Amino acid sequence: MSHSALRKRQKRPTARDQTSKADLKEPSYLFPDESSDSPILRFSFPTMSSSRRAVEDSKAVAENAKVTSSSILHHPYTRVALPFINGGAAGMVATTMIQPVDMIKVRLQLAGEGISTGPRPTPLTITREIIASGKALDLYTGLSAGLLRQAVYTTARLGFFDTFMGMLKTRAELAGTTIGFKERAAAGLSAGGLAAMIGNPADLALIRMQSDGLKPRDKRANYKSVVDALARISKSEGIYALWAGCLPTVARAMALNFGQLAFFSEAKTQLKARTQLSSHATTLTASAIAGFFASFFSLPFDFVKTRLQKQSRGPDGKLPYAGMMDCAKKVVAQEGPLRFYRGFMTYYVRIAPHA
Repeated sequence: MSHSALRKRQKRPTARDQTSKADLKEPSYLFPDESSDSPILRFSFPTMSSSRRAVEDSKAVAENAKVTSSSILHHPYTRVALPFINGGAAGMVATTMIQPVDMIKVRLQLAGEGISTGPRPTPLTITREIIASGKALDLYTGLSAGLLRQAVYTTARLGFFDTFMGMLKTRAELAGTTIGFKERAAAGLSAGGLAAMIGNPADLALIRMQSDGLKPRDKRANYKSVVDALARISKSEGIYALWAGCLPTVARAMALNFGQLAFFSEAKTQLKARTQLSSHATTLTASAIAGFFASFFSLPFDFVKTRLQKQSRGPDGKLPYAGMMDCAKKVVAQEGPLRFYRGFMTYYVRIAPHA
């Protein structure tokens, strides 16, 4: 046979054949060939190169996803936003747990308004009255407003505090010094005051919803949610009414943060230096100390804030209190100065989880 004929009979390999040959390896498996004069027959088995490539591609995709997630978390904007998000989430969880305590605290502050004598309510008697007049779930009245308040106020408060502390820390490192008590206090006061102004509408809605049950049934507003409360208050009293009691709210927040944030940092620093407590025990002890001072400094302002935000106009169209100082004077004259600290332990239990 001529060379030209052999070339015609020889099949030219296609691109598909070349691809399959590249993907398949031919290990030397030799078996007898019964239909041929050749003593052996060579078999070829395909390997799992395609599957291996698929697995490698999946691993690469997973690694790229991890890198992307890590890059998002370490993005400058994300790092700035995380203190706000973490603070708000922590505050909302704490509010859900202690909402009944907050409800009892408000009712204690409003009990016996304008009267210096009479029975002294206790947390137990207040709880019994609420359950007897409705149901146990009434202790969670205003939860939606409390959650909104934490989402706004606590998010801003802790976020501002962390931001201010970061700025102070950077300045101290550049100056070769350390952050002291004054710097912590200034950061706490500033963060609390700014956040309180932002969260005042939610705070007012919370007080209105919790105090609504004290009114006669025919005069109750029966707010369905915090959105309903904010909408109806702004419609009937004006948008500026949402900032009623803003001054004592800001003063309360500044006093609260002064005790809560500044004393927590200072107590933790002193406990680490002077005791052998574990890290967990140190944090809990510092929180308890900070909660006490936060309650002591802020309760009088919280008391006045509750009275101002609860008040409504009488038949003569006038409000019971003209402002923060007028409210404080009337409480001292009519109920005594110790009335500001009524329910201190209840307030402490309400504040401590946030410390």
